[in-house]
Amino acid sequence: MNSIGTAVAALLLAAGARDSAPAPQGPQPTYADLADLALAAPVAAHVRLNRAVALKPAEAGNLPPGRARFYIVADVVAVISGAQGLPTRVSYLADVPAPGGKSPKLAKKSEYLVLARTVPGRPGELQLIAPDAQLPFAPERANMIRSIMRESSAADSPPRISGIRRAFHVPGTVPGESETQIFLDAANARPVSLSILRRPGMAPQWAVSLSEVTDDAAAPPARNTLLWYRLACTLPRTIPAQSYADAPEHARAIAADYQVVIQGLGPCVRTRG
Repeated sequence: MNSIGTAVAALLLAAGARDSAPAPQGPQPTYADLADLALAAPVAAHVRLNRAVALKPAEAGNLPPGRARFYIVADVVAVISGAQGLPTRVSYLADVPAPGGKSPKLAKKSEYLVLARTVPGRPGELQLIAPDAQLPFAPERANMIRSIMRESSAADSPPRISGIRRAFHVPGTVPGESETQIFLDAANARPVSLSILRRPGMAPQWAVSLSEVTDDAAAPPARNTLLWYRLACTLPRTIPAQSYADAPEHARAIAADYQVVIQGLGPCVRTRG
């Protein structure tokens, strides 16, 4: 979205409210939705709506069908992450669902979570990092965003995964015993590997390691954590053949063990368009 100039803001505020319907409730964002937004946002804040003016189509620019664009003035309740010097009142543009082309009503004092960046040289002006990066406030949603941002800024934060490098399979000394190791490509060349162990009469066990040395205490990541997100929302559903090109005789075993990981992670569900 373009920056909101002072003259434009004054014009919009003078325009007043237009015919509107109550704001519709869209699907609830998932952990993956929130992580997508939070990891891209330098600023996350809890705000309370002070004023909302619906832009006319000519003012809204390139707006997708079924959406309405609002000029928002809001009071900052709390800064969740970033921009600790944020003013107590901010302004920004936000797109919201508009079924039937009718602008919804955004109630004064309604509370939202905004994921945004500051605009250089314009104190108090924000730019949402996505058109839908204004979310209805809920404590559990704010806590999840706070947790994602805290995990991402930690020194041992799980790195972004860019692909699968190599996979190796070693049969055991007894039938039904084996180990597969899958090494991943990650940001900053950080070590990330998956291990899958099979033992006779036992279900396969898998784990993820973030160190050069295989950790005996390694385990699958808990769901709805940053490490789970990095894996579940990035790894391909099937392992590429080039990953085990050095061991074609073990292709079937490696592919089967990789599916143990994919099934253990579960789907990466997103609801955003």
